[in-house]
Amino acid sequence: MSGRHTEIGLSLACACFCVAASQACGGGASSASGAGGAPSNGSASGGALVTGGTQASGGANTMPFGSGSGGTAPAGGTNSVAGSPPGRGAAGSGVIFRAGEGVGTVTRPGLPLPPGEPAINPVPRQMMRAAIAEAAAAYGDNGDVEIEIAIPGGEALAAKTLNGRLGIVGGLSILGTTGIVVPYSCSAWIHSIHRGIDVARAAGLTHIAGATGAASEAAAKKLHGLQEIALIDMGDFVGGILKYVRSHPVARVTIAGGVGKMTKLAQGLLDLHSRRGSVDLAILAELAKGAGGSEALDARILTANTAAEAFAHAEQDGIALGDAVARAAHATAAKVVAGKPIEIEIAVFDRDGRLVGRAPFAPAHAAPPLKRRR
Repeated sequence: MSGRHTEIGLSLACACFCVAASQACGGGASSASGAGGAPSNGSASGGALVTGGTQASGGANTMPFGSGSGGTAPAGGTNSVAGSPPGRGAAGSGVIFRAGEGVGTVTRPGLPLPPGEPAINPVPRQMMRAAIAEAAAAYGDNGDVEIEIAIPGGEALAAKTLNGRLGIVGGLSILGTTGIVVPYSCSAWIHSIHRGIDVARAAGLTHIAGATGAASEAAAKKLHGLQEIALIDMGDFVGGILKYVRSHPVARVTIAGGVGKMTKLAQGLLDLHSRRGSVDLAILAELAKGAGGSEALDARILTANTAAEAFAHAEQDGIALGDAVARAAHATAAKVVAGKPIEIEIAVFDRDGRLVGRAPFAPAHAAPPLKRRR
């Protein structure tokens, strides 16, 4: 996905709530809804119902009354209910949130909301409560209302996100802080990394694996027999996982990736995206030489088109370049979590998921940076 996407579930929906809440708090019956897409991190926009009746603004995502799911009350007093249509809440109940069609429900601990709650995060809830409070004050009402968020088609879209792994079932999540989501953004991805670690820690796991892609994730899962919630889709953001476990420790962390990405980590990069840096063939040649490679191999690596080709040359000569890269990558990773009770493992896989390099679990310790060849 590309471009900017306005998350109706936050900014526009909150504007809709102001309209709908003003009518609801004034005694009338109204609804507000919005429509929008869903970024790959599992957040989405959606419609909202505040009492039943006419559509106030926003779009055509209003859904029938009586649908949705709920759960227990989170800390802070706002709760969720199921069964009856959204509308006026009981006196003193405040704002009650409900999951409509396509909005997920939390089922595992470790997220900002307890199990059983609709996956409507605290900041969006705060924004909606503020809109209701403003309208209630303007109309002299107590602001006891029920809000149902719906994302038509959200359950199908959620299958393409990380929500299932995080224990969010039945649909997408309503996330955000500003009302604007940048699809595939660094911040959204890193947010997902952090929540994945939170869920793993809450489940009592002592070993997680961060992988750069689907192939390396599947290979790491097979290598260690890991369960789903132990797998963190870190993409290019090795720094995102390492910096978070530095303050939220997990005893064992496997970093898994392909030959190109792990070479970049060996070079000292913590963001492995191509915009941040490319594979340095001179460093690969130096590592191969340190592993016993010949001058001829050195020359072939320096003229290789890709890291994969460099690895192929080394394998032809019986040189364990993958292990050398893994050790250098371990040194980079270990510096980030130095002094913490964490053991790091690096696993390097080829495109077929074959393990071609490994630095076994070892306590994190500071190490000098890898020198670039002049």
